[in-house]
Amino acid sequence: MPTDEQSTDRRPVRVLIFAASLRQHSLNDRLATLAETVVREKGGVADRAAMSDFDCPSYDGDAEKEDGLPEGARRLRDRLVTADACIIASPEYNASMPGVLKNTIDWVSRHRPQPLNGRQLLLLSASPSMVGGNRGLWALRVPLEHLGARVYPDMFSLAQAHEAFGDNGRLSNATLQQRFESTIECFLDLVEAAKHYRALKKQWVEFLGERPAAVIDRVEHTSVDAR
Repeated sequence: MPTDEQSTDRRPVRVLIFAASLRQHSLNDRLATLAETVVREKGGVADRAAMSDFDCPSYDGDAEKEDGLPEGARRLRDRLVTADACIIASPEYNASMPGVLKNTIDWVSRHRPQPLNGRQLLLLSASPSMVGGNRGLWALRVPLEHLGARVYPDMFSLAQAHEAFGDNGRLSNATLQQRFESTIECFLDLVEAAKHYRALKKQWVEFLGERPAAVIDRVEHTSVDAR
């Protein structure tokens, strides 16, 4: 575990942070705000956004062919490529991710080069339920990892979130607050290492192992100096 002195002396990393809920002041928006605070306290640079910044019409291949990517997908792409990492606080809808988030992921994945490839992500959730929205995060990992994102193994799911926040915006339970902070600190350490001490090239093949065909092939190679 890094010391406080080490955490404030890190080489800066920029983190895009947003809640995957269109509702203002939702529980996940409050968790994203707490993540923003902790990222800054740990020496990172927080780029705070809202899901409404990236909202898109339903994905339509005909619309893509005629008009290209909608503005919401373009904005997410621009914010992703200028960040070193991304933190998403996502609610759980029917044991899965919000449709608005999946739709935006589908749109932004159509950009070339594909902006989620190689991106470092940390997933959070908050819910009044006893599982804290964790099932939705497991569903969210699937498209993100398929697109080459490096999703951090640890996911923070805040159970009974409607009773979890204090008046200062932090978690009332000191142990949970400490675990939240240490999770973000460890994530920032990983992002810093990936940014400043890269040693490997990255290859992303969307359908690895299938017979090569121009119709389905999406292959990208990223050198250590490309980002």
